[in-house]
Amino acid sequence: MKHRLWSRPGYESLAIEAIDVEVRRLSQVTLQFRVTLLGGIGNLILPAPSPPGRANNLWRTTCFEAFLAPVEAPGYRELNFSPSSQWAAYDFEARREGMVDAALIAPPEIAIAGGEEKLELTATLSLALDQEPYRLGPCAVIEEAGGHISYWALNHPGDVPDFHHPACLALDLPSAPDT
Repeated sequence: MKHRLWSRPGYESLAIEAIDVEVRRLSQVTLQFRVTLLGGIGNLILPAPSPPGRANNLWRTTCFEAFLAPVEAPGYRELNFSPSSQWAAYDFEARREGMVDAALIAPPEIAIAGGEEKLELTATLSLALDQEPYRLGPCAVIEEAGGHISYWALNHPGDVPDFHHPACLALDLPSAPDT
């Protein structure tokens, strides 16, 4: 199922008309995120292609993120996927506290496709997920020419952009397919 992100009021995009996110659970441990941007892709600042690998501070320019939290626990995981093919994964003990690099079963696979009016990033990754229910918050930071930045999510609580806010975790993680 696709979900439409919306830009934070006061931080609207000048180039992007819409961002859609599709989250699929391919198996008990495998998730796939497909993020589709529609609009003036040529007006975006996109990081240069890089060898796939873990990197920090990806959110400082165009980057796609997802926050994943068990329903009944204070901790959560932050996942970052860059159009450069770099990625990051962090575990937090509580909101913005106790951040450490998250261990993943394998590095995410990131694919980019698109043109002048559409950019699509697909990230497939494996996570050790318990059987408990999870909440999910997909989001994006979009940098445009001239340094303008817009912040996209399903929900924007509070007075400033804050993807770590629990209210941003607005989706139930899809159930694993029957095996």
